[in-house]
Amino acid sequence: MTALSAVELEEFAAAYTAAWCSQDASSVAAFFGANAAFQINQDAPAVGTKAITAEAQAFMTGFPDMVVAMDSLKVVGGEVFWYWTMTGTNSGPGGTGNAVRFSGYEVWKLGADGLIADCRGHFDEAEYARQLREGIAKV
Repeated sequence: MTALSAVELEEFAAAYTAAWCSQDASSVAAFFGANAAFQINQDAPAVGTKAITAEAQAFMTGFPDMVVAMDSLKVVGGEVFWYWTMTGTNSGPGGTGNAVRFSGYEVWKLGADGLIADCRGHFDEAEYARQLREGIAKV
């Protein structure tokens, strides 16, 4: 892991969070090294800037009002854990029109360039699919 200070890492994570809210997929990909890998759950990893941009764009297209909030940030060993919550309405092309609110986390390994070299994202796919079908559960 690169030698980012705690303050620099917090600033990096805050800017990364803002990029996810920007509706500019290339701004998300800018946080990754040129040959970085970004894997969501058990999907095949997106490798490289172009593939990572496409992965981010898929969420942004599906959720034009998407907001991602950083819940917390932890460093364990050489890995950074970025915990998040996403809210939005699946109103993009072919969308269900339902609102979602779900949380997850990413595990980053940062490269010597200070960018994400490897990212493994995790969220509850079954709950996400349920919310796409039915919307957010009423409490």
